Amino acid sequence: MPDVTPFPLARLTTLRTGGAPTRMVEAESADELVSALRDVWAGGEPWLALGGGSNLFVGDEPFDGTVVRILTKGIERMPSPVPGRARLKVQAGHDWDELVAYAVAEGLAGIEAMSGIPGTVGAAPVQNVGAYGQEIVQTLAEVELLDESTGEVSTVPAAELGLGFRTSVLKHHYGSAPSRRAVILTVTLDLAEVGHGGRRIAGDQLRTALRLRPDDEVSLAWVRERILEIRRSKGMVLDPDDPDTYSAGSFFQNAVVTASFARTLPDECPRWPVAPDLDPVLVIPLAAYDGYVPPPSAGESDVKVSAGWLIEHSGLRKGFKLPRSRAALSSKHALALTNRGDATAGELAELARFIQGRVQSEFGLILQPEPVLVNVEL
Repeated sequence: MPDVTPFPLARLTTLRTGGAPTRMVEAESADELVSALRDVWAGGEPWLALGGGSNLFVGDEPFDGTVVRILTKGIERMPSPVPGRARLKVQAGHDWDELVAYAVAEGLAGIEAMSGIPGTVGAAPVQNVGAYGQEIVQTLAEVELLDESTGEVSTVPAAELGLGFRTSVLKHHYGSAPSRRAVILTVTLDLAEVGHGGRRIAGDQLRTALRLRPDDEVSLAWVRERILEIRRSKGMVLDPDDPDTYSAGSFFQNAVVTASFARTLPDECPRWPVAPDLDPVLVIPLAAYDGYVPPPSAGESDVKVSAGWLIEHSGLRKGFKLPRSRAALSSKHALALTNRGDATAGELAELARFIQGRVQSEFGLILQPEPVLVNVEL
């Protein structure tokens, strides 16, 4: 668990912003990670667990606390309790896309549409990463957690993580604290053993992205390569020679709104229904129970709307930047805020606030940031 000389977090985040912490520790094994975190928590100081730095927006001022870098790696293949499936137990610091490549090479399906997503495996369940209709909630079996409140390691089933659209009980949303303060040590996925031959692709969203007909059959390797091509065309695969990739991916979340509010938006705005809770919990106090259970209400389901469309149709095109600013929207993808060269966190925050203001003025909706904000405010 060696301490290292602290250096600016701008060198470790894909947005290339962030001041230096007071202390920096590197953990290359699970035991080192547990020891480091327990040590930091015992001191009561501010802390930040840092994986790939791809979903962080860190401020310019020095971070008055300890940064624990999660550098653990390793994949263990295990049998699944479900026939025709296999489990992969992966260390939190393992590169996510390296895991996807491994799964595809092993003929294991379930995460191939998430090829090219930057970051580490341990960060994936925190915000329930997903792309083209696949989300980690669909394959996650369990995680090993180190809880800050107890300092104990526990194995937690996926069902207890509150996984939703880009959220979980572990995520630090802007303006609120996570429901459960803990750090993931390992992630276990349950994947289908499909081999390397062609197969039909389930899911309209993925088929549409890949331009496939329902009866087309393609291999996992073909899907992975095509997804990587699509993401590269949007500047969403890290490339040191492409400033469009100096970003935190989608900076704003696609907004989930009521069906009635969605009807106030232009018909052209892309939207997707959010599946309603088909099994709501109804609690009737025993003293008030008269033998009658009311039927569930059949209200309209919420609707997810495209934040990228809202940004572009508020008059802010791809590549937009404020005068004299080194921060800009990606020239390929209107949802990505990019660092065009030594931009400060202040410049990026100014652009983010300007975008929020334009979308609110035009459509009456305040976009919420997707990255975790550290030492910076919008």
